[in-house]
Amino acid sequence: MIKNIAVLTSGGDAPGMNAAIAAVVKTALSNGIKPFVVKDGYRGLVNNDLEEVDLKFAQNILSKGGTVIGSARLPEFKEEKVREKAIANLKKRKIEALVVIGGDGSYQGAEKLTKMGINCIGIPGTIDNDIVSSDLTIGFDTALNTVVRSIDQIRDTIESHNRCMVVEIMGNGCGDLTLYGATATGAEIFSTKESFLSEDEIVAETKRLKSINHRSVVVAVAEQLFDSHALAKRIQAESGYETRATILGHIQRGGTPTAMERYWATHFGIFAVNELLKGNGGLYIGLSENKIVARDIESTLNAARKNKSEEYNAIRKINRGN
Repeated sequence: MIKNIAVLTSGGDAPGMNAAIAAVVKTALSNGIKPFVVKDGYRGLVNNDLEEVDLKFAQNILSKGGTVIGSARLPEFKEEKVREKAIANLKKRKIEALVVIGGDGSYQGAEKLTKMGINCIGIPGTIDNDIVSSDLTIGFDTALNTVVRSIDQIRDTIESHNRCMVVEIMGNGCGDLTLYGATATGAEIFSTKESFLSEDEIVAETKRLKSINHRSVVVAVAEQLFDSHALAKRIQAESGYETRATILGHIQRGGTPTAMERYWATHFGIFAVNELLKGNGGLYIGLSENKIVARDIESTLNAARKNKSEEYNAIRKINRGN
């Protein structure tokens, strides 16, 4: 029987991480297990920055955005000697299992620790929704709602003035925030890595919309594809729309987690602890066909991304009006 368990957050922060932490703590306590939090991710493991927490701690963090226990990237964790120091710190406190909330890089660390004798379970936490082995990641729903609210507000002003706006959206190479955001707001034009429109194609489409007197145009683009300000200038010069660029940036990462965010984060946390109680490790918790599943981390790290070309094409067709 496990007596002590720890939880950490790693990589980029995401709304809902605190709800998952709270669920791990509460589930541990309900099973007579002492819960610990690790400060600043794997760095905290190496620096022995751990703290035992209680029910009051868990209840107070449920609705907060970000991660109250901190997060940091530690490339050195790939080195076995660094991991050995982390394991020694866990063993000093008789911590036998660890829940890791983060992305694929965090999973790799969890997999290595499991092989070295500390059972780890990974929970998907990133706004980008780019963990291909789960249909949903903690943080995505809240970030998406921020994107949608922002574009809705942008629409109000560009509709008033017959303008175009280039809106740059986060995603770290995954177009889900852009696709879902364009779907929910009716963005006339969007471009992602998976469904790429070139600058020429974007400009041509804005010119077509101008020719039919379309009053406002939202061009939603995933980050790292274009210089959004330069694209806006070109659209204005060639289409006739007065055009600006808005880069949503890190406002997408913060904010109070949505109800559904908290719901799934809580169930992920419960599921993770229950797997550890069974003596399982080297697993990630994911959502598949609206069911929570536990799968082997190693087999999921290189899983192929789902092809969403039909979805992209369908949304693009209805949003442009043909």
